[in-house]
Amino acid sequence: MWDEPYLETCCRSTLHRALLCEGIGRPQALRDQPCLERLQAMGFVALGADGRFYITPAGLSRHDQEIGQLKPMSARASRVRA
Repeated sequence: MWDEPYLETCCRSTLHRALLCEGIGRPQALRDQPCLERLQAMGFVALGADGRFYITPAGLSRHDQEIGQLKPMSARASRVRA
């Protein structure tokens, strides 16, 4: 993982939002547009013919590496309360 490009926190969040919008794509002209453009340059999202950003297989893989490894919020909350 050290040889892969670093993702800022905002870009990791945008990558997660792109995953959540997987079927319909993420529209342009939102506040995360600069991050979408950075992710596109890295190959993690692609701009479709309809003008929306879609997560790529490389983006899915990166999401699994960075975000998919986190524990669900419920598991973290129960650990903190204990």
